[in-house]
Amino acid sequence: MLNTLKAFKICNEVPELCFLLYGPVGAGKSSTINTIRTIFEGRQFVNCLAAAGSTTSHTLCYERFRFANEAGSFPFAFNDIMGAEAEDGVHTQDIISALKGHMKEGYLFNSKYPLSESNHYYNQNPSLSDQMHCLVYAIPADKISMMGNDFIKKLKSVRETASGMGIPQVVFMTAVDKACEMTKENLQNIYKSKKIRDKMRECSNALGVPMNCVFPVLNYHEETHMNENINCLMLDALTQIIHWANDYVITRSNNQISHQQPICE
Repeated sequence: MLNTLKAFKICNEVPELCFLLYGPVGAGKSSTINTIRTIFEGRQFVNCLAAAGSTTSHTLCYERFRFANEAGSFPFAFNDIMGAEAEDGVHTQDIISALKGHMKEGYLFNSKYPLSESNHYYNQNPSLSDQMHCLVYAIPADKISMMGNDFIKKLKSVRETASGMGIPQVVFMTAVDKACEMTKENLQNIYKSKKIRDKMRECSNALGVPMNCVFPVLNYHEETHMNENINCLMLDALTQIIHWANDYVITRSNNQISHQQPICE
């Protein structure tokens, strides 16, 4: 799977595929980025601070993370955004601005006031390259039933915007080891677990995302060495969503071309 991703050729309409990670504080957004970097760079990576077990987001500014190995970089990037559920969480309009490509890297989040058009970090005319090509919800498996009304309300607004733009939406269901003892003992049991299946269904119903777009994953958090089972789950998810993001870019670029064609009388 790793070799397939390394050899993947994206649509030449954009230099890289862009994924936006969105979810409550401590859901595993930053840990997901660390896990992907660990897999692709072949060593433990903890450059992106994680807020697991905390009610305060460590992600204070908008940042894009790219992945590389000794052979070069890969044509996709993940954008990390402030946690959504805390009292001082990310403003809904900021998530929408990021989706549409209006937000420039380095923007400092303000939970009370969203990015304004007069701000230096506001991109007035975003191109397809600036926009997000896939929205990735990070939701902890053991806390799906505890998602607050404020987060659900924010989620609905973001989901409607993404759906209106045609952006693929997927779920990385994190912390699967906390939701099922059998999975914790052996990660290879994950698709045999009724508890995990039930959590995937619960996640699908709560977020309005089809079951085949919900990916149970486990991020590196206690491990000090590479773990093939962790890697396989994440690589399987990445293989799927990179194809979907690429399909979205192709569709968007084809639509733009068709709109530019002169009308024959």
